Amino acid sequence: MIDKLEAIKNRFQEVADLIVLPDAMKDMKKFSALSKEYKDLEKVVLAYTEYQNLLSNINSAKEVLENESDEDFREMAKTELEELTVKKDISEAALKELMIPKDPNDSKNVILEIRAGTGGDEASIFAGDLFRMYQRYCEKNSLKLSLIDSSEGSAGGFKEIIANVTGEDAYGKLKYESGVHRVQRVPATEAQGRIHTSAATVAAMPEVDDVEVEINMNDVRKDLFCSSGAGGQSVNTTYSAVRLTHIPTGIVVQCQDERSQMKNFDKALSVLRSRIYEMELQKHNDEIAGQRKSLVGSGDRSDKIRTYNYPQSRVTDHRIGYTVYNLPTVMDGEIGDFIENLRIADNAERMTQAE
Repeated sequence: MIDKLEAIKNRFQEVADLIVLPDAMKDMKKFSALSKEYKDLEKVVLAYTEYQNLLSNINSAKEVLENESDEDFREMAKTELEELTVKKDISEAALKELMIPKDPNDSKNVILEIRAGTGGDEASIFAGDLFRMYQRYCEKNSLKLSLIDSSEGSAGGFKEIIANVTGEDAYGKLKYESGVHRVQRVPATEAQGRIHTSAATVAAMPEVDDVEVEINMNDVRKDLFCSSGAGGQSVNTTYSAVRLTHIPTGIVVQCQDERSQMKNFDKALSVLRSRIYEMELQKHNDEIAGQRKSLVGSGDRSDKIRTYNYPQSRVTDHRIGYTVYNLPTVMDGEIGDFIENLRIADNAERMTQAE
């Protein structure tokens, strides 16, 4: 492990030297990659420096025990050695986790899409409940969620809603949410009190910029239309809403949340880039699927990942068999335990493969 850490430390110094060269910013794609690499390596180097300091202090404490005859000094050194050994083990475990190959998308912002699935009106209502859950999670975790587009359900909730989530490691926190979320409860429209099962799909996609995904605008058809739904004077009077169709892939994206046509165009183009990127990423994941069987990090929106059972106040994540009995709290945005346990399971698998 030390050899690997020394190599990382040397590479960190190389990147630090490269990033300050006068010509560094001439190639923005290269500069962006170097900046990201510097930030990622810095975390490892700082942790390694702390680990080295602990090893040095442990050696000093051992020398005192070997050479000091004064019992008071020896007792102090012994106590310090015990404390330092515990810290060393914790530091070593943290270093091993930092050295696991990181998902390069973790630091990106997120395009979050929620769509009603099977279950009619109840599925749309549940999609709305999930959206509020993510709103509350973002509020509690210093992430900013902003609406891009939505289509309301006839009985409430949403047939589809798309939002942008920005903040530190936004994708790293939300990437495990992609898949089918299932709800079991008695709908408000159910006269006989029978429990129904409905579903909504969630897709958390990394937001990418034009440096990473180049779109030939000749391949994109742009349509303008009037905004619909609640709003100000611009609704149904100006052609501010934008629909983009990527002809080669057939992907269609629209945005009508902003009053400005240009802002709607920018948001729609951002979603289009992310969907194209996700399509290519899925192809890559399919190619290596034989190497990695776990569903934890697959992000396949067809996988049933979680069930929310209202009668039992139970929420179960099927990928790791993790269950809690505090559904109201979960629906209020407290999904951090699920995300952390999924992250641990994913890292454990990555660590096994790296050995």
